[in-house]
Amino acid sequence: MADNDEMMGEDSLAEEASSKKGGFAGALLPMLKWIIIGVAVLILIVVVVIVTMKIANGNKAAATTVAVSEEYTGQRELLDWYTSLDVTQVFTADDIPATARVHVYLGYKKDDKATSTEITQRQVELREFMRRYFSGKTAAELKNIQNEDRLKIELKNAINDKILSGSKIRDVAFVQKDVIEQN
Repeated sequence: MADNDEMMGEDSLAEEASSKKGGFAGALLPMLKWIIIGVAVLILIVVVVIVTMKIANGNKAAATTVAVSEEYTGQRELLDWYTSLDVTQVFTADDIPATARVHVYLGYKKDDKATSTEITQRQVELREFMRRYFSGKTAAELKNIQNEDRLKIELKNAINDKILSGSKIRDVAFVQKDVIEQN
């Protein structure tokens, strides 16, 4: 029986030693199994997305179009200019009116004959409109160089909205803009 106890003691020591070796390997295998499953699921998701995108695009290569704005090209659009409008001379809207002399050129799309023709046909309306527009401004508004861009935009939008019907001007240039105040 003592031999039996001795043998049992050796067997339990052998089991403990093998369970210690198998314990680390036994704990690593389930963790490794879940890592492999996670990587396989990730690969499956990527494949499904790529196949779906190919089907959605009709098996065409993905083409990316980038909209290029006039601001970023570094070049401005070339325009034709309508230069046949006379100088507009008006009194300003001040309490003591000043005299304003403004010569305006109208820019329109290059080789756009329809716009040129419409501007020519509406010359009288344009002259009258500019007379009313500039006579509604004060000398300070017309003289201030920081207001010039705002005046050009206002004038361009007003001409496009109120005078021209089938065509549009793209820009306005002040060739002459003099304000003579009375002392």
